[in-house]
Amino acid sequence: MTVPGIVQPPLIDLDAPKRDVRTQFGALCYRVKDGETQILLITSRNTRRWIIPKGWPMANRTPAEAAAQEAWEEAGVEGKVGETSIGLYTYTKVMAKSDDLPCAVVIYPMRVRDMKNKFPEANERSRRWFSPKKAAKAVWEPELAVLLESFDGKAMDKLLRQS
Repeated sequence: MTVPGIVQPPLIDLDAPKRDVRTQFGALCYRVKDGETQILLITSRNTRRWIIPKGWPMANRTPAEAAAQEAWEEAGVEGKVGETSIGLYTYTKVMAKSDDLPCAVVIYPMRVRDMKNKFPEANERSRRWFSPKKAAKAVWEPELAVLLESFDGKAMDKLLRQS
């Protein structure tokens, strides 16, 4: 998918030592409330910075299903996930006992229909709804910020209904 006016920067620092880029799948969890798009962000476990739910590929699950599973485990949300990626961003995963890992996160939209208070990582994370503009300012990754700021939940709802 190409977004007009956006130039994708290199996925890795070409001057950095060669390392494999690892793929993760993320869920851009959203809702439309009173006609306005809201995006759910969660805190990371260690640095407590704002992120979207994401994780590693899972056996016997599509990338979109893996993203939805991460949204449940990390944010306690369920909903309809789109099978088509809406973009990607890169970041470096800090590892405690090994070298840090360069990662590319493929993002799938997920319209939240239910939010539970009891979920696997409830005691490890905070979660909060943001406007797209505020969500973009809250995250550290510039590529993710661009996707969040331009995200339109009402338009996405139309696409999800067609699938």
